[in-house]
Amino acid sequence: MEPVNVAIIYYSATGNVHTLAQAVAEGAEKAGAQVRLRRVAETAPEAAINSNPAWVEHRAATADVEEATHDDLSWADAVLFGTPSRFGNPASQLRAFIDTTGPLWFAGKIAGKVFSAFTASNTAHGGQESTILALSNTFYHWGGIIVPPGYTDPIQFQSGNPYGTSHVATEGAPGEVALQAARHQARRVVDTAAALKAGRNEI
Repeated sequence: MEPVNVAIIYYSATGNVHTLAQAVAEGAEKAGAQVRLRRVAETAPEAAINSNPAWVEHRAATADVEEATHDDLSWADAVLFGTPSRFGNPASQLRAFIDTTGPLWFAGKIAGKVFSAFTASNTAHGGQESTILALSNTFYHWGGIIVPPGYTDPIQFQSGNPYGTSHVATEGAPGEVALQAARHQARRVVDTAAALKAGRNEI
């Protein structure tokens, strides 16, 4: 059976979402998928970036991560999007990338793919669930198949978010519970996409 192609497309300012994205990639690869880890372009002004040393440091540390393109979406059987929560919504950097995908959508090149999302916020009630739900609005329009982690693994009862892996940034870097949840979410996405791909190949 052909392996599942998984694109992990994310935005991270200071590194928390990037760390989750790496765990997602690990989970997907362990489940047998071919993985592309991609960051979206930074659109914030230099003054804003330079005002936060952690932002400057993270941008330099991840300069070698390839930027997401439309080809990554076309190639993928499944896509996991990662973003910080910005007032309960995805970061504008990720939205800027998504807003360029009209031609793919119009050509039917996104419909039928598996989608899932993960996030981080500064506080426990800082818009994590609404950020993932906001991304789901796009997946609906694309005709995507949304696969959340739900409570399908004991780790979800510790992480507490059936919508998608989430992290509270003020608690420090993502810990082992969040990383395990990210890996489980990726495995669930890969398993679902593999089943769909196998079924379609039989038609």
